[in-house]
Amino acid sequence: MSGARHGLFLAAALAAAFLALAGAIHAAWIPIKAELAQWLIERSWRRELAGEASPPWPWADTRAAALLTVPRLHQRLVVLDGQSGRNLAFGPVLLDGSDPGGDTVISGHRDTHFRFLHELAAGDRLQLRARGFSAWYEVREIDVVDSRHQELVLEPGVERVSLVTCYPFDSPAASGPLRYVVTAYPVAAQAISRRSPASG
Repeated sequence: MSGARHGLFLAAALAAAFLALAGAIHAAWIPIKAELAQWLIERSWRRELAGEASPPWPWADTRAAALLTVPRLHQRLVVLDGQSGRNLAFGPVLLDGSDPGGDTVISGHRDTHFRFLHELAAGDRLQLRARGFSAWYEVREIDVVDSRHQELVLEPGVERVSLVTCYPFDSPAASGPLRYVVTAYPVAAQAISRRSPASG
């Protein structure tokens, strides 16, 4: 092989290796960013409970709006206000117009914060807390809906929490039309198990 040809081969091999490494770093960065963001958002949530309006980071256009816990699956997630794609990259988000204590829709990515949704089953309990509000809910419905034909509509006067993510969970393509929807309804206070409190 000539020197020039060898140089081109080496350059192509190095470029391919660099692109593969960059892809691996990018793929690894997404879950790391999600975890780091939850730490900053958690700090913001604690300040929110203390009565301080505090964005998670100085340039954030969102705030910690609620706390979602699922004791059986050891899940504790701070939910952000505002349903933008940018906010979704950092944590689950409230659908605009959601009303903790009324009809609430929370969306999250299937490969980060809401990857546990497929493990939820009818009868599971979850807790939703917002400033001045706390309630337990029980999962009663699990559906797969086509967003091209069905739309989640907030209904005034209805008390429920709907958790939504893309479906199927193992699809290589993101942002398909199918949505996995878990719907939970309020549980009477006396029916809440003593072994499932969530703090903070």
